[in-house]
Amino acid sequence: MQLWNDFKNGLWQENPIFRLVIGLCPTLAVTNTAINGLAMGLATSFVLLASEIVISTIKKLIPNDVRIPSYILIIATFVTFVDYFLKAFFPAVAVSLSLFVPLIVVNCLILGRQEAFASKNPVHRSIADALGMGLGFTWVLVLLSIVRELLGMGAVFGFQVLGDWYQPMIIMILPAGAFISLGILVGIMNYIARKGVRK
Repeated sequence: MQLWNDFKNGLWQENPIFRLVIGLCPTLAVTNTAINGLAMGLATSFVLLASEIVISTIKKLIPNDVRIPSYILIIATFVTFVDYFLKAFFPAVAVSLSLFVPLIVVNCLILGRQEAFASKNPVHRSIADALGMGLGFTWVLVLLSIVRELLGMGAVFGFQVLGDWYQPMIIMILPAGAFISLGILVGIMNYIARKGVRK
């Protein structure tokens, strides 16, 4: 039951983007297409999971005075792995995400979970937390990407969904469209959450 609670917290109640409002830099920057959103979500989830496992395992060996630099070093190791993996196997995605993959190192979601959860809990709970937070982060990125790509290009995952009759709203694939879309989605999710509390 405790593992399930650790997992589901990241999906909704403590969703990194909709509820905690952290990790917004990649959320706003790379979600102009669904492929980019999915790739960034999976890359971040992998780094989060791997680093939480390592930090939870060796937390007693890390001196308190250097814990943050140690966490960053561990996170940077897995980010480097992801960066090279994308460049080797998915070069087009790597170019699209460009510098936002290396910036995963300083994503407050990842560093925050190391400090708040992995450094204080056993490995099995850290895995559940990382999977929940990673999946919560990814589904929001994909949802936001789908909205922006559909309205901005009439497509989803590169497949044309809306016909020639549709006039694309170019603003949706620009930075302003990211702010508008995220603001509307956060408003909808807050409304849903409040309605659920009243019931």
